[in-house]
Amino acid sequence: MMFDQLKFTKRAYFPTLIFQIDLPNPEAFNAELLSTIYAQRDRDQRGIERSNITALGGWHSNTDLHKMPEFDQITRLVLAAGERVSADQGFDEKYKIKIGTMWSIINPPGSANRAHIHPGCLLSGVYYIQAPAGAGCIEFIDPRTAHLMNQPKYQSASKRAKETWSKVKLDPTPGRLIIFPSWLYHAVDTNSSVEVGDKAHRVIISFNLNQVKA
Repeated sequence: MMFDQLKFTKRAYFPTLIFQIDLPNPEAFNAELLSTIYAQRDRDQRGIERSNITALGGWHSNTDLHKMPEFDQITRLVLAAGERVSADQGFDEKYKIKIGTMWSIINPPGSANRAHIHPGCLLSGVYYIQAPAGAGCIEFIDPRTAHLMNQPKYQSASKRAKETWSKVKLDPTPGRLIIFPSWLYHAVDTNSSVEVGDKAHRVIISFNLNQVKA
């Protein structure tokens, strides 16, 4: 029997999906949003501590931005993106995507976000407003802990297929919105930007989504 001629089939099950939406010409939209976030920070210098490390200079807003009229445009964008994911995945039309929480984070040089998940949510996401070079990638970690315990050895000279990666890093790009499962561990690298002043900040909007019966 010629074993080298056997039919070989590869099936992919249990995938972890990450969705990306790029806003065309986001400059004016981002500039207005950036101004609104800085004004909020000026009113509340302390902020709150969540996954960001406040001791390193990161600032985290309250989590109810979607209820504020000055954040109406980004709220509409997030809901539209959530509905797009809902349609793509064939979610029950009797349930609508609703924002549970939405907040902003300002990460100056030296600050980061530790690895975390978002309990009690279906989907989570981030929208990039300002991200200078070196501002810090978002990193997603393989959720299959059993797989991380004993990984195979791969050829050092070849490029590994994406389905074999244990970590994925995505560059922050202003105008880009990313949605991912809330149970997926993620972190943000330290901001190492060499820009001066506020231009060195990595500024984002994050949010959590759930299904609510219409």
